[in-house]
Amino acid sequence: MIISHKYHFIFIKTTKTAGTSIEIALSKFCGSEDIITPIYPEEEMRAQLGYRGAQNYQTDGFYNHIHAAEIKKLIGDKIWNSYYKFCFERNPWDRFVSYYYWRYQLEPRPTIAEFLESEFKPLFFLRRTGFKLYTIDGEVAVDRVCLYENLQEELEQLRIRLGLPETLQLPRAKSSTRKDQRSYREILDENTQKLIRETFSKEISMFGYAL
Repeated sequence: MIISHKYHFIFIKTTKTAGTSIEIALSKFCGSEDIITPIYPEEEMRAQLGYRGAQNYQTDGFYNHIHAAEIKKLIGDKIWNSYYKFCFERNPWDRFVSYYYWRYQLEPRPTIAEFLESEFKPLFFLRRTGFKLYTIDGEVAVDRVCLYENLQEELEQLRIRLGLPETLQLPRAKSSTRKDQRSYREILDENTQKLIRETFSKEISMFGYAL
């Protein structure tokens, strides 16, 4: 999560949407008064690039995947209403598959059916770290929900809107060892597709996602 007083924006970080890479890229332009939450273990990558690392987050209790309602409460209505707020969303079927392979990077892996029934409760986790982060009382609370599928175009539009002096260059943070490059359409069975459709029905309708 980043709050930039220098460029007047708030970046809310969802999961499995290139959030860490975007956060690192944005931190290049942050000033000394901006709020940047820690990203472990990628802080070393950020330091190697010479960008600002985690700062100014401890006093008020900001953290990486913080909810919009919490941010609003911590910074107050004046800043919340005047800063440009944005996040990223991703096709939920694709996002689930990405999370599955990130969670189990090495063989042997549980089957997807076993993963769905595991203690990690992946569908609940993904909704809690996606839609529930950028909404307040079920309503979108940010100025723009960017789409992961249009990542480069979205980043350029953000650069223009925020007035950043350079193109946002994304590092390869959290790259996985995933070898299965099949489409999520080939990986997910009908039952899993249905469960995801039901769990993420609002996002699917809102952003026009389809299998």
